Amino acid sequence: MPARGTVTLFHVWRIRIGVDYSWFFVLFLIILWQSSAYREPLGASTGDVEPYLLALVSALAFFGSILLHELGHAFVAIRRGISISDITLWMFGGVARMSRDSDSPGTEFKIAVAGPAVTLAIALACVGVGIAAAGSHEFWKAVLLALQIDVSGHVSGILLVLAWVASINALVLAFNLIPAFPLDGGRIARAIAWQVTGDRTRATRGAARLGQAFSYLFIGLGLLLLVEGLVISGIWLGLIGFILGQSARGAVVQTEFASRIEGISVADVMDQEPVAIPEDASVERALDEYFLRYRWPWFPVVDAAQRFRGLIERGAADAVPEVSRASSTVREVFEADSSGTLRVRDDEPLESLLGNDALRRLGALMAVDADGRLLGVITADQVGRALRNALTGPGGRTPPDSPAT
Repeated sequence: MPARGTVTLFHVWRIRIGVDYSWFFVLFLIILWQSSAYREPLGASTGDVEPYLLALVSALAFFGSILLHELGHAFVAIRRGISISDITLWMFGGVARMSRDSDSPGTEFKIAVAGPAVTLAIALACVGVGIAAAGSHEFWKAVLLALQIDVSGHVSGILLVLAWVASINALVLAFNLIPAFPLDGGRIARAIAWQVTGDRTRATRGAARLGQAFSYLFIGLGLLLLVEGLVISGIWLGLIGFILGQSARGAVVQTEFASRIEGISVADVMDQEPVAIPEDASVERALDEYFLRYRWPWFPVVDAAQRFRGLIERGAADAVPEVSRASSTVREVFEADSSGTLRVRDDEPLESLLGNDALRRLGALMAVDADGRLLGVITADQVGRALRNALTGPGGRTPPDSPAT
């Protein structure tokens, strides 16, 4: 699943919404295909712009639907105490990246079913608006025309878009409910198996086997379509099968790995004596007493109540003119952690740090309590050491050894 090479669009609930580069390719294909499909029902000539504009609206509505689907998952996950770092749209749909796995079958079921519920609501809303605007007969005729099942007849452009968006969401709903992990249907199947067996890892293995079976089925159907001369459909279905199989295998490994580090929290691994610079300290003091003494590239900044505010880097301190360093404070030059991406709660499970972008980029995160007070620093090296210990020995705990001690 995509995690890198994305373009950030905006943020929702502090969740980064981005698109993978493959999204632009699919956007182009949808515009190309739908502009051709819309031309006949609209009675438009080759040079008319309307089919292309409606196809663009359709493509954006489709990806908007996928985003709402993923936000449905995210909303329920956040309500259940699981943070979402980002949502990425890509050529095969969307991915909401959770900080950790579900802690119970009920949570897993609610998160899994939330996305399909949103997709169903979108499809029903489009059907309802279309029927209310043009009548049942005209709307279903528009569905056949939008999907090129019927090419005789003319309808309005808006009705065509509503019909296509309703149809594509119905297809997405049906596909996502296939009981093949990690599709939503597979996650629902895992939640049920987890509830019955009481074993998350065993339930994941069973759901993943279903995912691998469906991946072979999709690849086989893709090869059959290639033989029949449907090259694009065959390649597309084969790619879906391949990615589904890879994802199912990866999910099993991740779940088994997570079970090995279950019970280990950030507080078990972090350095509990971090060195932090007060925000009201002068830049001169920051350079003399911290940067020159410890030789580290950055330090956490705290306020008078020891609440974590952000980071100050050596370059920012050096950029202050020497004559102004005694009168300038750290508060004026530090980088505030307004998004909260540079901190983690000390009671968070270690699993929540796997794949953390800020930890990978910075090399460390600030561990804080519920009130935001700085309690420690956890580095990527410490996380890696704890993970290695979890795989090779009991407990997985490691003594503090942070470069920020």
